[in-house]
Amino acid sequence: MVSYPKYAHNVATATILHVDMDAFYASVAERDDPSLKGKAVVVGAGVRSVVLSANYLARTYGIHAAMPVGRAQRLAPHAIFIAPDHARYSEVSEHVMEIFHSYTPLVEPISLDEAFLDVTGAQRLLGTGRAIAIAIRAKVEAQEGITCSVGIAPSKFIAKLASGRCKPNGMLEIPADRILNFLHPLPVSAIWGVGPKTAEALERLGLRTVADVANTPRATLIRALGEATGASLFELAWGRDYRDVVCDEPEKSISAAQTFDRDIDDPEIILQEFLRLSEKATARLRERSLYAKTISIKVRFADFTTINRSKTLPLAIDSTHETYEVVKGLYGALRIDRAQLRLVGVSLENLQSNAPEQLVLGARERGWREAESAVDRAQARFGRGSVRPARLMRREEKE
Repeated sequence: MVSYPKYAHNVATATILHVDMDAFYASVAERDDPSLKGKAVVVGAGVRSVVLSANYLARTYGIHAAMPVGRAQRLAPHAIFIAPDHARYSEVSEHVMEIFHSYTPLVEPISLDEAFLDVTGAQRLLGTGRAIAIAIRAKVEAQEGITCSVGIAPSKFIAKLASGRCKPNGMLEIPADRILNFLHPLPVSAIWGVGPKTAEALERLGLRTVADVANTPRATLIRALGEATGASLFELAWGRDYRDVVCDEPEKSISAAQTFDRDIDDPEIILQEFLRLSEKATARLRERSLYAKTISIKVRFADFTTINRSKTLPLAIDSTHETYEVVKGLYGALRIDRAQLRLVGVSLENLQSNAPEQLVLGARERGWREAESAVDRAQARFGRGSVRPARLMRREEKE
């Protein structure tokens, strides 16, 4: 890969791409199973789970991400609902990110299916931002069999807005002298950081478009929304966004959650699920050579009430056994035996790339860390689930 100079981010000179895969999970499923082509495809299985992705045909029936699968099935009973395959999505995502890095080292992944690319320096060898975007889109489709949409602009904010308005399988460039013409007619919800509550506050002020926000005194926005939010919205409403593309930003958390097919009130089953989620999350932690200092759990009751609890440890850990002991303690402290639960989750936070090892007098030479490293190696060779805790194996045999 060629190394390009990094330019200071200046809206007059920078060229930023926002590349976003089109209906990524559903597109990967269609690519892997050509019989799905031309059909409404929804990724999400089980009436109590939520839609993770829907192809564009399924969206014509009103189906969208985060919608309960049960509702999606009522909207389009003929649609094909498939279970997610996260390992597969991660694999394809890695290939896509490799394509991005072949054009510029300045890549900031936002999720598995989208990233910002600073191609300012790359233009000397590879042509304009538009030419680079065309090449990336062609290479992604040829190599991975899926499509993407690309926004091209002098800043991350405008590039992301542009990609969202040319989907699916499109490209939109917003040069510096066209930013305000593009931005100001948009609804206030288009501004980064404007969620439902902020949108309601702006609506009460009579502000419905980005132009309305831009033409409101900065001090008025700060009084209504607070210093940070008010100042940020005023700057963004004028298209001013000076954030750089940040490479290799460390992960903030690793989590795993499970929605039950039916409400569960058996503490033994719940603890088994917590063990499975601890195993899943810590395996991902070790794959990335990371350690977690904060362990969190989430429980969601049958009425959708949700509780989160966490514990920060003196030393960061990466062990399934140690993580599960913390998780079990957090769950026990809730004292909710026989409560009906619909979802449980484990989150590993406060991540770091190294961890001091505490020496314990009389400790065994080999312990949980060595055992779990051996399990990781076996699973890498024979597949995930080839080696499991006995407690989980007994549950699966019963089922």
